[in-house]
Amino acid sequence: MGVGGQGRTFAIASEGWPFILPLLGGALVLWTLGLQGAGLFLVLLAGAVCFFFRDPERLPPGETGAILAPADGRVVRIGPPVDGRRGTEISIFLSLFDVHINRAPCAGRIAEVVASRGRFKVAWKAEASQVNARTLIHLRGDIGDIFVRQVAGILARQIVTWVRPGQEVRAGERIGMIRFGSRVDLLLPEGVRPRVRIGEHVRGGESIIGVVA
Repeated sequence: MGVGGQGRTFAIASEGWPFILPLLGGALVLWTLGLQGAGLFLVLLAGAVCFFFRDPERLPPGETGAILAPADGRVVRIGPPVDGRRGTEISIFLSLFDVHINRAPCAGRIAEVVASRGRFKVAWKAEASQVNARTLIHLRGDIGDIFVRQVAGILARQIVTWVRPGQEVRAGERIGMIRFGSRVDLLLPEGVRPRVRIGEHVRGGESIIGVVA
């Protein structure tokens, strides 16, 4: 596997295998013991976990000045940043059925990665961005400073970040994931106009979420 989750040869994120393999192993044991029903249940559960940790390839559009969605999910908020910064904040809620890989919204250099402890309230509420456990990824691109905030939720108890300060990333490159339902906020600088609506479903690394005005 390459840095930042690139170079994957499997369609399942490596973070999923510690969950999948024990389930399949348990299913095999139960099957050999004649407990086919219980074994089948574990196989189905392993399939559900595979679905959650799926890691599809995405092809970023080539539009100049485009800012991409950092995650799959439904846009639940567009407004001023909750932390008082200037610009626009777009919040995306990821359900259990969405791809949970997070991606770089544009090309640039990672300036800072800051993890903050917090609570685990439901991720679709606006207050989650301020009180829940979260990681803020500061990306410095051609249009200025962009921030991706990974927010834990009531079920999402672990945030995984694959990038580090000083690392160069491409638009749409994998930068992390959040396990089992979550929220991702994108903080855009002034001069970037949102191109999405509240309630719209976006695809990380492919959907254009903003454009340079």
